[in-house]
Amino acid sequence: MNALIKTVLVFAVFAAVGCGGNNAPDKNEKAKEKATVKVKGIIGVSVLTLTNPFFKVIGDTIKEQAEKAGYSVEVVSGEFDVAKQQSQVRDFLVKKVVAIVLCPCDSRSIGAVIQEANKAGVPVFTADIACLAPDAKVVTHIATDNYEGGKQAGIATIEAMGEAGGKVAVLDFRQAESCILRVKGFKEVIDAHNKKNTKAQITIVAELPGDGKKDKSQSATEDVLQTHPDLAAIFAINDPSALGARAALERANKADAVKIIGFDGQPDGKQAIKEGKIFADPVQFPDKIGQQTVAAMLDYFDGKTPPKEVLIPTGLYKKADAMKDPELK
Repeated sequence: MNALIKTVLVFAVFAAVGCGGNNAPDKNEKAKEKATVKVKGIIGVSVLTLTNPFFKVIGDTIKEQAEKAGYSVEVVSGEFDVAKQQSQVRDFLVKKVVAIVLCPCDSRSIGAVIQEANKAGVPVFTADIACLAPDAKVVTHIATDNYEGGKQAGIATIEAMGEAGGKVAVLDFRQAESCILRVKGFKEVIDAHNKKNTKAQITIVAELPGDGKKDKSQSATEDVLQTHPDLAAIFAINDPSALGARAALERANKADAVKIIGFDGQPDGKQAIKEGKIFADPVQFPDKIGQQTVAAMLDYFDGKTPPKEVLIPTGLYKKADAMKDPELK
């Protein structure tokens, strides 16, 4: 009996060791296989700022999509400082990145460092904000159709002001090509309206630098209210600017007297539209900008010639849309 038990125990131990031995190589092989997967290269991304959800979505989407394709991605924030962004690009070049994506902090000043990347043979792509420096070469620019979005903002402003017309202030960001286009489209629609409607004239009385920031836009709005207390509407080039304007109006007890038209369609902006604090937004799709940027890079890496520009249409988002939006409170 004892001999039989010993035999069974020995067999069980042998079987257990045998199973463990068979499994171990499988795990080791998987680990080796994972370790031998080579990254195709590093992609450097510098966005305007990561404190703005719009640019964070662009950065996160590029990182996610490019890593799926086998690339390592480093995302940094220029924080509205073109000198800082230039330094970040030079760091990317030292790291031998295979491509650079920029949301320029200044559409013209960024040109010099893009030329450095050109000389190093590193392809540069721009997302949302274009480079306006003529000697800097960019493979593809991927952005919202900001000009048409600006026109939508103009249409919304005319609707918000109604037959009375009145005075409008613009909170802009002149260092960014995207915002220049928004204001251009906006002005063209307002000008066309004034030519057809002599009784309901809309007059742009001020263009102030909000720089896409809530605090600066609040201060700018406070200033314009001092000189134009009868202001009827504000066009802000993004949601942080629009929310800054709203804060100034509430502080001045003019929240019901002045209509705000923003731009972006960020969650905070959409919520403000639902609550009646912002009249409307031409909505952008930062995830699509990120996806199209990666698609253009992959085409370039495959030896194809991607288009020089990819524009993504906006959609006008109003209170009726916000009331049906399942993502809002």
